[in-house]
Amino acid sequence: METRDSELGKELDATLQARRELGTEYESALIESFLEKLERRLDGAVDRRVRRQVAEQQMVVARGGRPAVGRDGENFGERFGFAVVSLVLAVPLTAIATGAAGFRGLVVTWLGVIGVNAVHAARGRLRWPREQRGTSDRDAA
Repeated sequence: METRDSELGKELDATLQARRELGTEYESALIESFLEKLERRLDGAVDRRVRRQVAEQQMVVARGGRPAVGRDGENFGERFGFAVVSLVLAVPLTAIATGAAGFRGLVVTWLGVIGVNAVHAARGRLRWPREQRGTSDRDAA
């Protein structure tokens, strides 16, 4: 990575030197040229990362595991579905709790709904080793 950084530094130095020699009338063209080189370098880095992640996912699938779909290994559809189901179930629970305990029941019900959704959302962000969670790749499939 240091060689790439030094190459980029050399490119920047060359651009600045050319600006000194050519003057301010060529400044925008020099900046544009440098930014194009920087963009190509970033595109190359992103392409390499994407190819590496795709290869890693293919290895996981080839070994019989489940591919991680989201950044936290959880599918957006799963999170959205959980939220919708919890809200649908919250309606009758609210009616029952309000009828039985009044305003306190309403508050407790919605604190529970919010708590369950918060725990579900935070679950994917916590990075516990699989051994501590008690699951393995084969259990997840």
